[in-house]
Amino acid sequence: MKTWNEKSDLELIQAYVSGNETGIEILLNRYKSKIYTSIYLQVKDEYLAEDIFQETFIKVIRTLKMGKYNDEGKFLPWVIRIAQNMVIDHFRKEKRSPTVVSSDGYDIFSVLDFYDESAESKLSVSQRDVDLKKIIQRLPDDQKEVLIMRHFCDMSFKDIADVTEVSINTALGRMRYALNNLRKMIEDHKMMLNVT
Repeated sequence: MKTWNEKSDLELIQAYVSGNETGIEILLNRYKSKIYTSIYLQVKDEYLAEDIFQETFIKVIRTLKMGKYNDEGKFLPWVIRIAQNMVIDHFRKEKRSPTVVSSDGYDIFSVLDFYDESAESKLSVSQRDVDLKKIIQRLPDDQKEVLIMRHFCDMSFKDIADVTEVSINTALGRMRYALNNLRKMIEDHKMMLNVT
């Protein structure tokens, strides 16, 4: 018979869903440092990281209790994705405006010319941010993940590589593809706006 620490993530989840709290305790202990570190690297504040970590696990527990978790053998990436969404929500509440610049110095926001701070222009900037977020959502998941971590969360490529468990070169490559795809989608979007 396996000890609790020898059980797989799925076995621990099943134990927890069946009413045994030990399952979630073991999962928490197994992954706490990786999840907390991924949050801390994004927010760079230990108290905020702790708050977001707790909110993340509250959401994890709710999802498990409602039976909405679909196991694909990817518990840790699933939890880290929840944590990243919590971090993004935090930054959104803080109303930080992201800057998206490619390695060749191309600023994605400069494609859309908004500099005047009039009321009309503020509405335009707000609409631009909404449009950009919609366009970012159309990127492949691996590219979107790197772009969000790098520009919305100010993470280094080394930290991104650690969190996503890929090499730094892979993280850099995904970023390059993301920026190229984003540039093309924004230019296509601008052409559509000019046509209509």
